[in-house]
Amino acid sequence: MTSKNPTAAILTIGDEILSGRTRDANMYHLAGELTRAGIDLKEARVVSDDRAAIVEAVRALSAKYTHVFTSGGIGPTHDDITADCIAEAFGRTIDVRDDAKALLSAHYEGRGVEFNDARMRMARIPEGAVLIENPVSIAPGFSVENVHVMAGVPNIFSAMVAGLLPTLTGGKPLLSQTYRINRPESAVAQPLGTLAEKYPALSMGSYPFVQNGAYGTNIVIRGQDGALVEAAMMELAKLFPADEQG
Repeated sequence: MTSKNPTAAILTIGDEILSGRTRDANMYHLAGELTRAGIDLKEARVVSDDRAAIVEAVRALSAKYTHVFTSGGIGPTHDDITADCIAEAFGRTIDVRDDAKALLSAHYEGRGVEFNDARMRMARIPEGAVLIENPVSIAPGFSVENVHVMAGVPNIFSAMVAGLLPTLTGGKPLLSQTYRINRPESAVAQPLGTLAEKYPALSMGSYPFVQNGAYGTNIVIRGQDGALVEAAMMELAKLFPADEQG
């Protein structure tokens, strides 16, 4: 399937993901939001809290895709090094920025909480970055060139994504339909391959399942042209009539 949509990658940063202590929900959420926005998510990487690994991944993904979204490592603790790594990746300086400091100062003052040096770390922003609003906990994310840096906490990440995506140029949303067949994947492989050749603009995937001891296959057809997706689905239904569905 060919697409002229902008492309994207997500870079998840944090030892807690790789150790299995925390389950990553942000890639799943971002994939769905990007699909609706017409931005094609092409790659997902997870790296540890290692400066060299983060810098290398940011540079590689930034050069390859239209957008890179990062998740994690912009909090107040010593191992929150993402902002410094982004600055290094693009050869920029980093320091406390007045507008970010003002947001955080007002937030903590309003809560009667001390705005200490640790919390001040979250106001350190690479030179020339554009802030990404954080309506949940105030500490902003930021964009540098085509890299968008956001928090790892899922509800904060999703709120940042909601504010950021309308500012990005998308393409045509990816549409999908699913057809369930009560036959094993091996029985549908050949006719599905023939159908896929007939519709090169569409993506067709087969996903086997077992239910009550019987094998079946879900066929998912994806594309940007709704009429074409519908036409392919109708042909699929003719190949595998309704009595073969669950």
